[in-house]
Amino acid sequence: MSAVTAVETKRKSRSQLFLRWLWRHPAITFGGALVAAIVLLGLFAPFITHYSPYTQDLIDTLLPPSADHLFGTDDYGRDIFARVIYGARISIIEVVLSVGLAMIIGIPLGVLSGMAGRYIDLIIMWLMDMLFAFPGIVLAILVVSILGGGLINLLIAISLFAIPVYARLSRNLTLGLKRMEYVEAAQALGLSWYRIVVHYILRNAIGPIIVQSTLTAGTVILAAASLSFLGLGVQPPLPEWGTMMSDGRNFLGINIYLSLFPGLAIMLTVLGFNVLGDGLRDLLDKRS
Repeated sequence: MSAVTAVETKRKSRSQLFLRWLWRHPAITFGGALVAAIVLLGLFAPFITHYSPYTQDLIDTLLPPSADHLFGTDDYGRDIFARVIYGARISIIEVVLSVGLAMIIGIPLGVLSGMAGRYIDLIIMWLMDMLFAFPGIVLAILVVSILGGGLINLLIAISLFAIPVYARLSRNLTLGLKRMEYVEAAQALGLSWYRIVVHYILRNAIGPIIVQSTLTAGTVILAAASLSFLGLGVQPPLPEWGTMMSDGRNFLGINIYLSLFPGLAIMLTVLGFNVLGDGLRDLLDKRS
C-alpha cells in the first residue's frame, strides 16, 4: 500500500512541476496551445464536423452563422466552418514541407560555408545574397509565375526565399562553434568533418534552428495565403485560407463571414507560431 501511495505521490509531483513550468513560461504555453489547437483541428476535422468542405448546396448560400452552420455558408452553399478546419490541414502541410525543404537545403549549405571558408564560403554567400536581394513575396510571385499555380509550386516558391535564412544562420553558428576549444580538440585528434559537424556543430546549433523554424512558420503561412489570395497559390476548390478570403472579397457587402473566419484562422495561427518562437528563444538563450 505504501508503494502505491509513493507512486501516486511521485506522479502528482511530476504533474505539479510540469504545471509550474508552464506557468513560468507563458509564451510557450500560449503559443504552443494555439499551434496545437490548429494542428488537432486539422487532423481530426472529420470527427469535428459532418459537413464536407466540397459539398455544394445552392439553396442555402451566403447564410449567416447559425446552429447548423457555425460560420455560415459561402456562395456555393459550402459550410465555412468545415472549410476553415480542413484548411488547417493545408496550412500544416505548407509549414512542414516548406520549412523542412528550406532547412534540408539551407543548413548544409551554411555549415559547408562556415567549415570550408575562403572561396566556397564566398560563392555560397554570394548566391544567398542574390536571393536576399529580392523581397520574399516578390521572389515567390516570380517563381510561381514561371512554374504555374498549385500547391507543389507554391511550396517550392516559399522554400526558395526561406533557404538563405537557414544558410546564414547555420553559417554564423558554425563560425562561432568551430572556434570552441572542444571543436579544435576534435580537429587536432583527426576526427572527420562528418563527426565534427554532427556531434559538435549541429548538436549545439539545434536550439537556434528550432527557434528560427517556428518564426519562419508564421512567415510561410502569410506568404502562402497572400499568393493564394492573388490566385497564384492553391487553386479552388481546395479549402485554403487565402483562397477563401479571395473568394469572399466579392461578397463583403452581403456576407462578411466568408473572409472574416479564414482571416481569423490565419491571424491566430501566425500569432501562435510567433509567440511560441519568442518563448523558445527566451528559453534556449543561455544569456537570458
